[in-house]
Amino acid sequence: MSLSDTTLGELRELGARYPQARSALLPMLHLVQSAEGSVTNEGIEVCAQILGISAAEVSGVATFYTMYKRRPMGEHHVGVCTNTLCAVMGGDLIFERLKGHLDVGNDETTDDGLVTLEHIECNAACDFAPVVTVNWEFFDNQTPESAVQLVDRLRSGETVQATRGATITSWRAAERVIAGYEDGLVDEGPTAAGASLAGLEIARANGWTAPPLDASAGSDGTAGTKEGAAEQADTSRAETETLIEQSPADTAEEGNDD
Repeated sequence: MSLSDTTLGELRELGARYPQARSALLPMLHLVQSAEGSVTNEGIEVCAQILGISAAEVSGVATFYTMYKRRPMGEHHVGVCTNTLCAVMGGDLIFERLKGHLDVGNDETTDDGLVTLEHIECNAACDFAPVVTVNWEFFDNQTPESAVQLVDRLRSGETVQATRGATITSWRAAERVIAGYEDGLVDEGPTAAGASLAGLEIARANGWTAPPLDASAGSDGTAGTKEGAAEQADTSRAETETLIEQSPADTAEEGNDD
């Protein structure tokens, strides 16, 4: 497959967005994946030529970050978080179930070319563990059964809505968005829910509000400026260190002659 004139033009456009052209390498590689289905050798050479760097430098980046793929991907990328919290909450069981159900291993694609399965690192969604992603959109509080239903719906071509995010399109379409080209779905679906909003809901119920940034320190000793906050933090740290030094355990240990 050869990069189209449209893709070549967009790659050059990305390279021109930054004061230092090589800063565009990450989005450019995502755009290559969107067009080619992976980071191809041609894509690497083109990025290097546009940015005025070596192909080895581009290849080093493309092989360092796990979101860049050097072999063709499926229509959908299904990622199962197997980092600590998701794993103990059921992520490992989900991953094993999906491997058996799809008859693939890690980072492998189903025979029909529709799903690539991968265990992934933390997606910063621990309050919704265990989490599965489809083309980087979140599916929260999953079970082995719900994960199997999810991949079956994807393979059957059903319309699937993320728990927090947009309607699922395809991995290539998602890669184009990551490269910096909007798909019009940015405001579709909720972006926060459940445990993430618990603190906000408690604050609203109690009428708590944060002081304005330009306010002076309140009567309760809270800092109203960045400088005040830093000073308060230093004072609190010093007080804590003093308490630790004067702790009963230390005093008892000093007085122990044994």
